[in-house]
Amino acid sequence: MRHLKEFLVDLARPKRENPGERELVATAFLLLFAGYETTVNLIGNGVYALLRNPGQFDALRADLTRVPAAVEELLRYDGPVGFATLRYAGEPLELGGVAIAADEFVHVAVGAANRDPARFDAADRLDLARDPAGHIAFGHGIHHCVGAPLARLEAQVALTRLLRRFPRLSLAADDVAWREGIRIRGLTSLLVRPNE
Repeated sequence: MRHLKEFLVDLARPKRENPGERELVATAFLLLFAGYETTVNLIGNGVYALLRNPGQFDALRADLTRVPAAVEELLRYDGPVGFATLRYAGEPLELGGVAIAADEFVHVAVGAANRDPARFDAADRLDLARDPAGHIAFGHGIHHCVGAPLARLEAQVALTRLLRRFPRLSLAADDVAWREGIRIRGLTSLLVRPNE
């Protein structure tokens, strides 16, 4: 442990003495974007989806052991990332009848992939009983989110606490406003009633 600590101190010391503004800003942006915005929107989108599907909400409230699986379905159904960050084709390919050259910019529509009817039956329907394995809400392969376990845990804790504290929660307004932009998908606010 002592050697590991010394190694990490030696690694961090030059960065502390000369952090480099560009790297510092990029790191801060990554922490805010990946560690906060996505999880907040996962929870908000998930609660909104549950409140719009009262049968699913009631089933989950009746059996809180299903919360971890429900979080996976909520990630698939309406995850917090609309489009992945920049990607370029590694080689020429054809996708959906469209030729894509090597090194060409590609937009990965995460939400569309997670609603692909070829992958998920009744893909546009929230179904907490389905097995949503294979969703790409956290990316895939080398692009898989390193914070995925923490985001899952935070969403599970938030939903469990919410369902216990407000078991009769309902929407207070029919229409909601969504954030502008293509990368992050989330609500600007969600008005609810506790109905206790």
